[in-house]
Amino acid sequence: MYLGIDIGTSGIKAVLVDESGIVVDQSHAELEVHRPHPLWSEQVPSDWWSATNRAVSALDPKYRSGVKAVGLSGQMHGATLIGEDGSAVRPAMLWNDGRSLAECAELEERIPTLREITGNCAMPGFTAPKVEWVRKHEPDVFAKTKKIILPKDYIRLRMTGSYASDMSDSAGTLWLDTAKRDWSSVMLGGCELSEDHMPELFEGNTFTGKLRAELAEAWGMGRVPVAAGGGDNAAGAIGSGIYRRGDAFLSLGTSGVIFLADDSYRPNPDGGVHTFCHALPDKWHQMSVMLSAASAVDWVAKTTGFKDPVALYDSVADRAQPTASEYFLPYLSGERTPHNNPLAQGVFFGLTHESDPVALGQAALEGVAFGMADGITALKDTGARIETLSVIGGGARSAYWGKILASVFDLPLIYRDGGTVGPAYGAARLARLADLNEPFEDVCTPPKIIDIIEPDADLRDLYAQKRTIFTQLYSSLSNLFTENQT
Repeated sequence: MYLGIDIGTSGIKAVLVDESGIVVDQSHAELEVHRPHPLWSEQVPSDWWSATNRAVSALDPKYRSGVKAVGLSGQMHGATLIGEDGSAVRPAMLWNDGRSLAECAELEERIPTLREITGNCAMPGFTAPKVEWVRKHEPDVFAKTKKIILPKDYIRLRMTGSYASDMSDSAGTLWLDTAKRDWSSVMLGGCELSEDHMPELFEGNTFTGKLRAELAEAWGMGRVPVAAGGGDNAAGAIGSGIYRRGDAFLSLGTSGVIFLADDSYRPNPDGGVHTFCHALPDKWHQMSVMLSAASAVDWVAKTTGFKDPVALYDSVADRAQPTASEYFLPYLSGERTPHNNPLAQGVFFGLTHESDPVALGQAALEGVAFGMADGITALKDTGARIETLSVIGGGARSAYWGKILASVFDLPLIYRDGGTVGPAYGAARLARLADLNEPFEDVCTPPKIIDIIEPDADLRDLYAQKRTIFTQLYSSLSNLFTENQT
């Protein structure tokens, strides 16, 4: 057995995968996000650890006892500041925390080679601007900080006692020289940090330590090794067999991601495209990232009175009718690709007396699709070719949403077995690679295709017209977003 643990935003997922690659058990423990001020998004790191223990303990003990290795994946960019005693000195600032816009501008001015070194432009979601905010606004906290690690690597610390990270997750900090796959002294020095503040770097398919003896006993397994793993999207790609140049997937989780694998380093920071290391050696990837995807749909479900998001998906699918006049801009947490605007906000437009909760739910599914289509355009502007998309994440459960997305993108969507398991499954695969040192192509195989959703020609043409209005709405409101929050 191989255990994969994913430290997500909404919860911790744990999966057990057998030697044939089948998920034999899985569990989930929920987490809460705290937003004490506008643009803030935080979690308490000790809550991650408590939830991890709940998730692992919920797995069948007879399978747990056969675990040979553990792999980790997790939400990227979370600034987890650790003090001398190994505990967090403040709540972690998450990937969708938008408070550090000013610090982004300051970093770009202070370090003119930032984009050349990192392959990315400075965005509030990345780790370095968040820590810059702490240095400026909480100097006492900054002075107490001895190590800065990412969410999954906090779990690693509690599991093994070691400060370690992988290349894919670390590339999202803005402190990594992404081409050289090593910490950048220029970037660290520009933030008044050094390599002493950073964890040791590993490729995702290598081991970083072993479970502490008391934890192994509590979890009912041996002192098994723990692989470096990967950021959630890179791990999700490994789970979907996406690591060769041109392979791509669509992730419909809290955020929405278009992930494109590459065997070379091809940055395009000016287009708001992320360029990071992959979780395997000598591999890279590009991403377009929408900060609110399934989470925006969840919010609409809650706000419009559906008992849960599943009820929204079902009701909208039963009606199966594009919106008449309603539009939804799903920028509840700002936006990254292509706008790089943490001040962007959610908007309903075109409401009438006939607009009911189902129509607003339909608008939510369409709005996320339009926003993600903007990201595909940004990727294509780099010269990338995307011919099909595999679908992973919680949003993959809705075939009706798939029809909308395929028609908006004008691309077929491929649904694979285990697509809703996502990054945790990829983490388990990385653990296996570290354990057995097998060829990538023998382990990182695409799961079996269970469905392909083709674009609907009529919907494609209708949604092309509606997307034009959606784009115009954002352009018309972009300046108002800034004024509204200042």
